Amino acid sequence: MNRRMLLRILALGSAAVAARVSAQQPARVPVVGVLVTHAAVNDPTFEPLRVGLRELGYEEGRNIKVEIVTAEGQLDRLPGLAQQLVRQKVDVIICPNEVSARAALKATTTIPIVLTGFVKDPVRSGLVDSFARPGGNVTGLYAHYLDLDGKLLQILKELAVC
Repeated sequence: MNRRMLLRILALGSAAVAARVSAQQPARVPVVGVLVTHAAVNDPTFEPLRVGLRELGYEEGRNIKVEIVTAEGQLDRLPGLAQQLVRQKVDVIICPNEVSARAALKATTTIPIVLTGFVKDPVRSGLVDSFARPGGNVTGLYAHYLDLDGKLLQILKELAVC
């Protein structure tokens, strides 16, 4: 193979790689929506969320965006705020209570809705079908298991005897 042929092959290969790179879209930054009933957008209660994201390698403004919308106590605004998050095509909606979760659930059946800080049973509330198989697009954490209260009381009694 002569030198000219080698240079042509390298040039064509470089052009193909350059065309492919320029055709790729810039990476989309994931957006976390937070639908809040009362707290202000700059409320310090959102700092643990940001800290947790940073611990997982996500930096706001660099590789993730957190979009907090709040009704600031005007609960009739929640459906519109939930729709706003859906229009923005957020990747997930975090809901700290049942009221915001219901508004989000009415707004979307495809965007994942994550329940946090729930004290009310999401199964009994009708937000999920069951703990084992929640169904739909709702998931999250629920820390109060009424079925375990008796067992916890039994363990406490046994500890007190020791």
